[in-house]
Amino acid sequence: MATTQETPVARRLKSIKHIIIVCSGKGGVGKSSVSAQLALSLHASSPTARVGILDVDLTGPSIPRMLGLDGHGVHQSSDGWVPVYADAASGGQARLACMSVGFLLKKKEDSVVWRGPKKNAMIRQFLSDVRWGELDYLVIDTPPGTSDEHLSLLEHMAPVHSRLSAVIVTTPQAVALMDAMKCLSFTRTVNLPVLGLIENMSGYVCPCCGEISNVFSTGGGEEMARREDLAFLGSMPVDTDLVTLLDAAEATKSEDMPDEAKLREQSFELLQRYQKTSSAKLFQNIVDKVVQTLPKVETLIPSA
Repeated sequence: MATTQETPVARRLKSIKHIIIVCSGKGGVGKSSVSAQLALSLHASSPTARVGILDVDLTGPSIPRMLGLDGHGVHQSSDGWVPVYADAASGGQARLACMSVGFLLKKKEDSVVWRGPKKNAMIRQFLSDVRWGELDYLVIDTPPGTSDEHLSLLEHMAPVHSRLSAVIVTTPQAVALMDAMKCLSFTRTVNLPVLGLIENMSGYVCPCCGEISNVFSTGGGEEMARREDLAFLGSMPVDTDLVTLLDAAEATKSEDMPDEAKLREQSFELLQRYQKTSSAKLFQNIVDKVVQTLPKVETLIPSA
């Protein structure tokens, strides 16, 4: 699938070092929350790390809400669409860029009723027209399963295939593991390297006593990784603090601050609050493994 052909997508992405596609065989396993945490943890891993997150779950975009970016709009520049920065209010250089179809909807409740060709065109535009700039990591949140969106992504990013890799998300129960195997089969069919597997919702941590209850079961993801010779990146229990944080991330308006400024401030507060959750500490171990597994990349030419 690799090629040296220079395309608009290749020119736009040539200054991105690593592209990580987060996928799952089944919906409801927490793939989008894992994508959000991966981007947040990569952002926090270094004071200079430049991270982008692209939401290509076109019919169910949830990344804007999870990053506290609801209500933001995308601006057009002479060099393409300007992504929304979750850390724009940090006072320093903004390093966490986000793009989603959710920013393009008039109302966040509006449905996206598109057939395959329209989805393909939207993904191509996200990849070729968004002004990502130089990034260390671009995390791509995909819809569950293996559908048009996945095939479109891989087709358009064929010129940068050497920088692509995937992370598979599952939960411990047998039904989710069966679908995770289908996702793994897809990556092997299209020659997409897999960094490893994350077992999400591996237990419930009681906020009162700290005892972990295995709601579904446990160890299924680790066993699958061992059987399929995959790296097991780690297990993530259900964290009530994280659930509360992401559910409360919807932006609200204030009369004493301009709308845009208030929205930027709220999204930055979410980044700070995330670092205090137990999930952030656990996920940092996963990120360390991801960074160690990523292929080495030569110095890249800045995009035009």
